[in-house]
Amino acid sequence: MAPIAVSDMDSSPVIPKMASQPPASIARYDANSADTSTDLLVSVIERDGGVIVENLISKDLAEQIRTELKPYFDTDKVDRSGFFPTTTQRATGLLGRSAGCVELAMNKTYIDVANRIVSSTYSYWDGQTEETVTSKPIISSTVGFRVNPGGKQQCLHRDDSDYHTRNIDMPAMIGHLWGPERCPLDEEAVPIELEPGSALIFLGNMYHAGGGNTTKDQARETVGIFLCKSYLRPAENQFLMVSPEIAKHLPPQAQRLLGYGISLPSVGFVDYQDPMRKLFGVEDEETVDM
Repeated sequence: MAPIAVSDMDSSPVIPKMASQPPASIARYDANSADTSTDLLVSVIERDGGVIVENLISKDLAEQIRTELKPYFDTDKVDRSGFFPTTTQRATGLLGRSAGCVELAMNKTYIDVANRIVSSTYSYWDGQTEETVTSKPIISSTVGFRVNPGGKQQCLHRDDSDYHTRNIDMPAMIGHLWGPERCPLDEEAVPIELEPGSALIFLGNMYHAGGGNTTKDQARETVGIFLCKSYLRPAENQFLMVSPEIAKHLPPQAQRLLGYGISLPSVGFVDYQDPMRKLFGVEDEETVDM
């Protein structure tokens, strides 16, 4: 998989983890500068694991997104699994809930970088003719986060754990220099602060965490647009072929074979819930708390 972009709507410390030795800070470039090319951003991401792009979107667009997501933050439920602190509120399915997020997801700077890093090119034989195809990335998830005053730091993690990636599989989320056996330490983390409209574009297997919020009265809000390899999905789209209206009458085992269940740790969620519970009311030994 390859979630590579997080776009920010507010000043937002994020704690990423770099490769062999973390740099003192993450490199910053202005999206409006003629010198900020796709080649430059990709080279920095490949070197450091992530790059800050200032002014990726306008402050007006950031404010529009904030307004559109407010009702979803306000009504979010506490994460049962404990992965997100109780002080964090979330919004999901953003392209269906925010016109601003649609514009953000299609941002040219972001898409150009994503297409370079996460596209998959593959050659195969069709009889005696060699074919070469390239597929561009698709959305893995879109999530907004509101870290409320007094919020605790999230644990360091890498997003590609959802896809059970190993070094030989890279770049499923875009490869980097650490293998899964290397444990991240909090003291190795590099803090990041972003202004509204700026973004951190980072590798899916870079260790990171949402930072704590030490203020007394200021919530911190961010939006994440996470992309993955296009082939990381069923060949036949089961969710269109067998709709939830039909699937609800099938046994739970059949529902999970269609893909309505969760692949641990968290692939396949809807509104940060197990679809088997949310859509079908299934409660069994395979139901996942999120």
